[in-house]
This record gives sequence, structure tokens and C-alpha cells, in this order.
Amino acid sequence: MAVHPRNQKSSSPSSRLALHGLSLPASTLKALKKRGIYCMPGVSAEHQHLAKRYVLRGVESGGAVVDMGRACAYLSSDGQPLPWLQSIDSIAVNGRHAIFIAESLVRIEMLRTLRTYELVISLHTLSLSSGRARPEINSKLLFRGRDGILPLDLWKDEHKRLRGQLAPSFYNRAGELVGLPTRFEEAIRKMTGFVCCVGCRHTHVGVPPVAEAISA
Repeated sequence: MAVHPRNQKSSSPSSRLALHGLSLPASTLKALKKRGIYCMPGVSAEHQHLAKRYVLRGVESGGAVVDMGRACAYLSSDGQPLPWLQSIDSIAVNGRHAIFIAESLVRIEMLRTLRTYELVISLHTLSLSSGRARPEINSKLLFRGRDGILPLDLWKDEHKRLRGQLAPSFYNRAGELVGLPTRFEEAIRKMTGFVCCVGCRHTHVGVPPVAEAISA
């Protein structure tokens, strides 16, 4: 059972950005759809009937074509990769890659338009208010990078080996370099490769579950 959107806190522009991710104009969404890039950044609360608890659900998804890329993935609060619940195989490319379930999630979302990058990192947790049967999703904005630049065509085969090693540079309105949050630097580099992975069919951030978890 998913938590209804009205049970999700969203008031200020920053809180809406934290909850919903990048706010993209209709022209950008249309361009992504036309290119067959499907990114699903929504985070939902689901009820586990056997465990009698609520958990958060997210889907690592996205990919790229030459001139555009969009993707989202999920981490633990300390920036470590999460094991997926299940990977998703599909004939289609640039879509869903894996499903994640956890009590808290850090979502990292990136958009690339040629060599320009947008980045949002947000923390999502559940809280149960007094007198309510269902929890609310609390979303906190951790980082926002605007108009990032990486002057290298990572989507080209000759630069493919550099994917996962580089990240865009972001600047504030005064032209000063904005430092990336240390605990998310590795994930940001992986996401940069993700939005340059033309015809993507695999996860870039999530990891396979360990054998003990599969047995359980």
C-alpha cells in the first residue's frame, strides 16, 4: 500500500525540489520522451504486511543518447551504494534497471544536455505523526548543482573508459566553484557516467545483494 501524495510534505520550493527532484520544463520532458529516456525519480512509501512496517521504494532508472541523458539512483545516508531488491531486465534501453527498498533513501538525480549538467541530491525518511496510521515522507535537500560543466564527451567510445572517474564542475552565481559533498563524490562520478551511457541497460550505482540477504 503506497502513501498517498497528500501525506508527503511539500511546501517551499526547496522542499518541493527535495521531494520531487528536478523540476523540468515541458520542452525538456518532451525531448527526453522523444529520445526514449525514461527516468522515474519518485519515492513512495510501501507497507510490508508480513513485517508490519512501512518502507521507502525507489527505482534506479534512466540512460542517455548522444545529446541528452537523465538518471536517478539511490544511496544510503552515508553515501554508500545500496543492494537492490531486484534487478530489471528489459529489451528496451534507458529505462528501469533495479528496485530498491529501505527505511531511508538518498536519491541522486542528474540531467545532461550536451555538456551541461543539473544535479539534485535529497534525503528521504519516514515519520509517523501522532494520531495518523500512515507515515509521511520527509524530504531534505542535501545538494543542488546548476549548470555544471564537463568539457569532455563521455558518451563517445574513445572516452568510455573515463566514465565513473569524472564529475562536472558547478559554480555559484558569483562564479565561485562549489565543492561537491565529500560523501557523495563517488556516486556523483558514477551518475556522470550514467547520463552519458548511450542505450543503457544496467545499474551504475546500486550493487547486487549479498548471498546472505538472498537466502533470507
